Amino acid sequence: MIKHLYKFITLLSGLICLQSASAAPVSEITLYSARKEALIQPLLTQFTQQTGISVNLLTAKADALLKRLSSEGMNSPADILLTTDAGRLYRAKAAGVTQAFDSSLLHSLIPASYRDPENHWYGLSLRFRPILYVKGKLDPAELSTYEALADSKWKHRICIRSSGNIYNQSLVASLIASNGTAATEQWAKSLVANLARPPKGGDRDQIKAAAAGQCDIAIANTYYLAGMLNSGQPDQVAAAKKMAVFWPNQAGRGAHVNISGAALTKASKNRANAIKLIEFLASDASQQWYAETNGEYPVRRDIPVSATLKNWGEFKTDDLNLSQLGTLNGEALMLMDRAGWK
Repeated sequence: MIKHLYKFITLLSGLICLQSASAAPVSEITLYSARKEALIQPLLTQFTQQTGISVNLLTAKADALLKRLSSEGMNSPADILLTTDAGRLYRAKAAGVTQAFDSSLLHSLIPASYRDPENHWYGLSLRFRPILYVKGKLDPAELSTYEALADSKWKHRICIRSSGNIYNQSLVASLIASNGTAATEQWAKSLVANLARPPKGGDRDQIKAAAAGQCDIAIANTYYLAGMLNSGQPDQVAAAKKMAVFWPNQAGRGAHVNISGAALTKASKNRANAIKLIEFLASDASQQWYAETNGEYPVRRDIPVSATLKNWGEFKTDDLNLSQLGTLNGEALMLMDRAGWK
């Protein structure tokens, strides 16, 4: 009898331990990231060292990640989506693959214009798309606003990438928000007429084309220029050094801004730990790392920019809530198509 009782107690103890183990909180999360591994992994390593929470990282193109999240549904292993452009974050929310979450810390650190009004996503770094011009080819006093690029004096002098690029779509969406659809469509038609060549390549290609004398102005995100300046590759450094940054619309709404940001997935099984990671990415150390390493501007105004970015001076920023870049994306696409922007 005692022998059987001992076996029963042993079995019961094993079941209790097994149940306790299965109920223990998971100390890992899965991150779907549209950022290159080199631009995020060092921060994830620091996060794991500080918290003991490991991060499973999957990197892919932004559109591919959204498609994957949509197809996986609630079976997705992803806890966080990290992607570039407010337009893409809006698409993820509209697709129903994200969820709202409140964080008093994020609300205190991140300005309202850089986060979703319903708390589905939060910006983590800023990306500006100003006017870049070839030094010595024009007087910067000739420049003023994005709208002024429609002037015929810029005919065959502008390089910009295609309308299929979401950075351009967001720029056009910001113009719609400020000026309305009709005025922005007329602007887009005039801009197309002023292009030095049909749109092709990425932002670096626009900078290289300008440096090579194919155009006098390039529209590109500043972190591409910073990346070229600090690349250590002689051809890229030489091309970037020929360019200067002009901040448009300083007498009005300010320069167009976009973000990279993070959203908590609807399928997240590790919500608390996932929120900890997003909050970590808004911390002093993470924001400083963005500023020094990525060539991007920190989303927090209390974090200093890198030496490269500091050389481009201070400037006024458009305070449009970036959720509108997503809301107006479809309208921007149709407008660009009507304008003949290839």
